[in-house]
Amino acid sequence: MLRLIGKWIARCAAGALVAAALLYMGDWAVFLARNAPRGTVSVQRVLVVPLKGNKQEYVGEGNVDQPCAQALFGQSGLDPCWQLRRHPRQVVTY
Repeated sequence: MLRLIGKWIARCAAGALVAAALLYMGDWAVFLARNAPRGTVSVQRVLVVPLKGNKQEYVGEGNVDQPCAQALFGQSGLDPCWQLRRHPRQVVTY
């Protein structure tokens, strides 16, 4: 009985992995077929600078236009535009 459950779980995991890989490759193919569409999103960037004594200083850079990929997943080293629109505040730690 446990052997059957183990096989079923392994098949489901393999199927999910194959489905995720196909989805990513399809998104990449559509991204290239559309001539790698890019956009820009205005994000608010905040720098976190470490100080002595485990203290931190927050420095606001203001709004910065960040390039993004018009795709479901990040492509060409760029974050997807839909993700930057949903999370317009970025905290950068040095």
